[in-house]
Amino acid sequence: MNTTVPSTNFDPLLLAVLANRVDGIVREMTNTMLRTARSAVINSARDFSCAICTGDNQLFACAEGLPIHIFGSDIQTRAMCDFHPDLAEGDCFLHNDPYTGNTHPADHTFLVPVFYEGEHLFTAVAKAHQADIGNSLPTTYMAAAKDIYEEGALIFPAVRIQRDYKMVEDVVRMAQRRIRVPSQWYGDFLAGISSARIAERRLKELAAKYGVATLKAFTSEWLNYSERRMIQAVSKLPKATLRNSGRHDAVYPILPEGIPLNVEMRIDPVEAIIDVDLRDNIDNVDCGLNESEACSVSAVMAGIFNSIDTDVPHNAGAFRRVRVELRDGAVIGRPAFPHSCSVATTNIADRLVNATGAAFAQLGDGHGLAEGAVGLGIGMAVVSGNDHRRDGAPYVNQLHIGTNGGPASSSADGWVTYGIPVVSGLMYRDSVEVDELKHPIEFRRLELMCGAGGAGKFRGAPGSLVEYGPKAGSMTVIYPGDGQETPPRGVRGGHDGRCAERWLVRADGSEERLPNAANVEVQAGEYVRGIDCSGGGYGPPEMRDPNRVLHDVLERYETVERARDIYAVILAGEASAGNLSVDLAATQAARAKTR
Repeated sequence: MNTTVPSTNFDPLLLAVLANRVDGIVREMTNTMLRTARSAVINSARDFSCAICTGDNQLFACAEGLPIHIFGSDIQTRAMCDFHPDLAEGDCFLHNDPYTGNTHPADHTFLVPVFYEGEHLFTAVAKAHQADIGNSLPTTYMAAAKDIYEEGALIFPAVRIQRDYKMVEDVVRMAQRRIRVPSQWYGDFLAGISSARIAERRLKELAAKYGVATLKAFTSEWLNYSERRMIQAVSKLPKATLRNSGRHDAVYPILPEGIPLNVEMRIDPVEAIIDVDLRDNIDNVDCGLNESEACSVSAVMAGIFNSIDTDVPHNAGAFRRVRVELRDGAVIGRPAFPHSCSVATTNIADRLVNATGAAFAQLGDGHGLAEGAVGLGIGMAVVSGNDHRRDGAPYVNQLHIGTNGGPASSSADGWVTYGIPVVSGLMYRDSVEVDELKHPIEFRRLELMCGAGGAGKFRGAPGSLVEYGPKAGSMTVIYPGDGQETPPRGVRGGHDGRCAERWLVRADGSEERLPNAANVEVQAGEYVRGIDCSGGGYGPPEMRDPNRVLHDVLERYETVERARDIYAVILAGEASAGNLSVDLAATQAARAKTR
């Protein structure tokens, strides 16, 4: 592999200006989606991503897109070109087929080929997780579905929905007939098209201002520059073969043994290549937890980008230095039709992000990070029912009210607002008030768990506890969770995070422990309780700065007892009296015994 990537005479100042202009277009796409979508999962939680691909199907710009959404965008645009040799200006396509490049069926992707002077220069990509997609149950995550037929989702393999800027109404009618709240879906549908169309308009303006020749030269040089940056990052790593494994919890009764996963990475700093081998994984399983190709690749790339120079642009130029080997018909790989990929964007993908990022910690201190919290649990469930406040009108939406704890790194504590590994803090958390306004739901408690983060020199973030139930009538709560058996792991002496918990609390106060994945009917007077996983720690806890431990206790991230027993930090005084402090002599003595 040649590590010398040619540089042109392209003006570096203009390169920076145009790179930021293109990122600005992606951010305008994002703002358009955020402000025009109707469902809370999009306009409140921001479960969507925007990107721009080149006309020859290379990921070019993604700004703040979710890693799991956008790193496979080029596979989708390639499918669009393959299926439609008659691409023309004014086209728009809907693509949610996980077998030809999409992530999972719940992510509706809007593809607009951008033409200028008759030439296909770019494709605008707007992908949004839907509140409902016509599944056989009112959820977009069908963990127990044996195949795509039992799953029930409407599948659109790069289907043309606009031609010459006019809507193909047949597709709209078909979707509205199957989706439970069609007006909500149609608003999100129009928001997705609008997001892609705004990029089309801005890219045409860019071409008119600078000319096609300049824009093409910039595109080539920006990808080459990104590759050079990736070469620099990889060449700084030690030569190594890293192996790591993980496990998705059991899902009863469909997967009593859970799902093991394996990652092998070969880092060659001389050739500046990272080879990732995912072929040593089990065959497709008869449920919705299979990874799509896009999710397999995206999860690995997210783990790698979390562990190298953060200034490397996330595009096809950087991707040239990573080779991912996949196997057909594997649970992590390229799925065999009709195996369901309903939950492809989260559960196994989360474990894969973790296994990849934590593998880098094997290189030594200063490398990699611990594992982040996993599991779409009670706080990220899909809720549905009939709204008694609106004449019994149906509602369905995915909540994003939980937090999950972020992983510790070699230089920082985990983020409280992490979400899950595949989004890494880039989504928003719902507002309690907005969720209660949109749905007949009442939140009883929402709080961070004290003493829950994985201990370490740098601490994993705690998860949170959430309780909610219907205001009247009943509510269906469906989630495809993980993390009640296998916690997020710490690295380099850091402690594991805590496991998740899920409960149904009945009107008489009795409690029923819920499984990892469940479909729960919650009656009036009942509520569900969820405790998120927390992130793993990095480095031995007794190496944590005692003043940081004191700060954690004062902020109620940690307890006085854990400070003493786990961090070997002895505190004097009382927090309530305002005189809590580190007893340095006692702490030094305690840490000497630990060493």
